[in-house]
Amino acid sequence: MAEELKSRGEVDVKLTWDLSLIYKTVEEMWKDLDELKKLSSEIKEKYKGNLNTVDNIIACLDEYEKVLVIIDHAANYAQLAVEVDYYNNENQANEAKANAIIANVMSELSFIESEIAANEEGLLNEAIEKAESSKNYLKDILAGKAHLLAPEAERVLAAFSHTFEAPYEIYNNIKLADMQFENFEVDGNSYPLGYSLFEDDYEYNPDTKVRRAAFEAFSKKLKAYENSTATAYNAYVTKEKTMAHLRGFSSSEEMHLFNDKVTLEMYNRQIDLITKYLAPHMRKYARVLKKIHKLDKMTYADLKLPVDPGYAPDVTIEAARKYVESGLSILGEDYIDMVKEAFNNRWIDFAKNKGKCTGGFCASPYQRKSFILLSWNGKMSDVFTLAHELGHAGHFKLSGENRSIYDMNMTTYFVESPSTMNELLMAHYMLKTSDDKRFRRWVLSNMVGNTYYHNFVTHLLEAAYQREVIKIVNEGGSVQAETLSDIFKKVLSDFWGEEVELCEGAELTWMRQPHYYMGLYSYSYSAGLTIATQMCKRIENEGASAVEDWKKVLRAGTTLTPMELAKLGGVDISTDAALMDTIEIIGGYIDEIEKLTEELEG
Repeated sequence: MAEELKSRGEVDVKLTWDLSLIYKTVEEMWKDLDELKKLSSEIKEKYKGNLNTVDNIIACLDEYEKVLVIIDHAANYAQLAVEVDYYNNENQANEAKANAIIANVMSELSFIESEIAANEEGLLNEAIEKAESSKNYLKDILAGKAHLLAPEAERVLAAFSHTFEAPYEIYNNIKLADMQFENFEVDGNSYPLGYSLFEDDYEYNPDTKVRRAAFEAFSKKLKAYENSTATAYNAYVTKEKTMAHLRGFSSSEEMHLFNDKVTLEMYNRQIDLITKYLAPHMRKYARVLKKIHKLDKMTYADLKLPVDPGYAPDVTIEAARKYVESGLSILGEDYIDMVKEAFNNRWIDFAKNKGKCTGGFCASPYQRKSFILLSWNGKMSDVFTLAHELGHAGHFKLSGENRSIYDMNMTTYFVESPSTMNELLMAHYMLKTSDDKRFRRWVLSNMVGNTYYHNFVTHLLEAAYQREVIKIVNEGGSVQAETLSDIFKKVLSDFWGEEVELCEGAELTWMRQPHYYMGLYSYSYSAGLTIATQMCKRIENEGASAVEDWKKVLRAGTTLTPMELAKLGGVDISTDAALMDTIEIIGGYIDEIEKLTEELEG
């Protein structure tokens, strides 16, 4: 039975991350922010009205780089303190104050981009040729000249930057602070319920009565907050549409794809091809789960069931460490040194506590350590989550050691490649350690039920839903709770067909993801995993030379477009071929799981 969550102050500090790796104390952050204000004033006094020569442009951007580093450190420090405890009002107040200072600085210095862009193309090209750390930043300014507003308009928008993030903050407060769950009962037994308890425990629970009762109780609580959540999301997508149109884009999709250097074809390909060609494979996977667990019917509440819950042992954090170190050893000693440091020096927040952000993520302040959030449940899925987030840490470490902060604004299309690559390397390593059929089925089911399901199904369906919402808003409409639920239910129905019964509450899945408040992030998971799958094939077939190519990619930061980064790793994503091959690989894994199940059951 799941245990009642502790408050943040009650958890073992060894299970928490150490934010002193950014600043020793909160006072150090305020000191850095005072330095930020001073730097901002000096840059404004020295360069405003003078960014019309190559030397002044480069000198200004060299000083502005220091501003960006402080902002990166302070914003991460303040936000990460909040993410682990949304009940802590002091941390929320610190974040709000820090963000207000940062917004004011960004507003004061918005003239930099405006003035640089106002120059003739020839002068900008000369500056690009001469610049070192800011070369690619200048290229982006040149490419985006047509989408910049008047300097005063840019200043005002920058001043409102934190306010524009309000929908996401409201969403998180609804989800993590306001939403209090009551216990639910099954056969006279009472079970505690919470966001992370449901998503990390009950969704995978092999007891059908408990699992479905938890889904019903969880959905009932979501339903109570659907209108406020929908209002927050409608505000966000409307803001995105307005910003896009102000900048001369036809839609927010076009705006985000332009910034990520991704074509509309690449974006739509991920959604359309997976929806069409992966759906039959996943419906087969649902049938396999139904048969293995002898279910009366396959419902939406049953889709996260493990193939063999009785086989996977509980995994301690120390055992997980050994798995990860062994599984990722192919990436080299320097990479494993980073993994060891992450465990030894508290980069990872394992704790389960009230008010903590759900899911998992990795934050990597520039040239500092990384900070990995997850809620440890002692399952193999946690090991894969660890490997995933360490993939982000490794990417930002290698890029940060070799690139300026100007080259660290990772494109969403590629950013999930290093993380999902690590999951695949883990799985391939484990497949090589045993010939036992049950073990092989277990590993394959982790790949399909976790890595590919999460990235090629969960986030893909979110992306398909998000695309429909953007279309409605872009055509002048707005979206309310009922509309959002109808859209999501149709997306689920189109994908799962008649194989899966969409029990009441399935349509509320749109309420569960923060990615909708992060541009087009949802679709990028499948894009990243497509690259990772193809790169992993190269590593399996070619060994050390492919690993070295991959490290070149990780060191490149954002000096190349997503398509160029893939090409540097020897992967071609200019056509449908890589994605279609990846879909067939997933289908092959599902076929093998079915075959092994038949053999094991005799």
